[in-house]
Amino acid sequence: MKKILGIGNALVDILIEIENDQILEQFGLQKGGMEMIDIEKKREIDQAIQHLPKKIASGGSTSNTIYGLARLGALAGYIGKIAKDEMGDFFRQDMINAKIDVHTLYSDIDTGIATTFISSNGERTFATYLGAASTLSPEEIDINVLKQYDIIHVEGYLIFNRELVLDICKKAKQCGRLISMDMASYNLVESMHDLVQDLVENYVDIIFANEDEAKAYTGKEELEALEILSQYCDVAVVKLGPRGSIAKVNGEVTHIDPFPGECIDTTGAGDIYAAGFLYGLMNDFDVKKSGALASRLGTACIQKIGARLEDHHFQL
Repeated sequence: MKKILGIGNALVDILIEIENDQILEQFGLQKGGMEMIDIEKKREIDQAIQHLPKKIASGGSTSNTIYGLARLGALAGYIGKIAKDEMGDFFRQDMINAKIDVHTLYSDIDTGIATTFISSNGERTFATYLGAASTLSPEEIDINVLKQYDIIHVEGYLIFNRELVLDICKKAKQCGRLISMDMASYNLVESMHDLVQDLVENYVDIIFANEDEAKAYTGKEELEALEILSQYCDVAVVKLGPRGSIAKVNGEVTHIDPFPGECIDTTGAGDIYAAGFLYGLMNDFDVKKSGALASRLGTACIQKIGARLEDHHFQL
């Protein structure tokens, strides 16, 4: 069986449901977007949310995908950097419990935290303190670990560290591995377009984007955006929310039907969608079957708070 390695920001998610946009406006957070914050702003937000009900879960985009893959039965590993603190211990043990081969790196800085504000329509707004994750360096990426896997799934949010993400991709290509990536966030694509373009055109083999990210990258609507992405990536997928998704593989466009379900929280839905699709690719499913699994998992995810699903959702 093929093996997949995820490399990303090891974070712990703090999930908070909000009734209105007041707290977003208070901290200048763009609704639906993701902002990297420093320790001072993190402390201010912590103070503001201390009275609000919240859930805590291990997170980070790529760890969510790898977690889903492992629960489906894939052979999966993960590289991430945490601290030897309570949150770091929580993150690592959660991944180990899912039977993931965790290649843990450690920092003296606190484990990263992603505070996720969930609006009444399920839309998420992130205030992310990278903490230990921000100290992951190219020198710590061991090419001998990469050689143990067939696919390297690189977190889109790593493009904040240009040197790191390019080093990972170069090492993966050096040892002949396929590279998978999710575009992560439309405002990230807009602000770092040149680097995203370099990655897509020169390194990435499997690309996932939602319709906003695809448009931010190409300036085009969904089908045209898919066509542009597929010029560089062997597998290109554009997610269309309640309208399903579209994929172009081996020159053929496939429309993937959505699974019906009420949206409560979209946290991790794209990550678990990627897990389903990648599992299909790793096991030689056709595109329709891969997409159906991805869509089913994504819909299950939006019907609950957080990115973790119960065991029965992973039964094939």
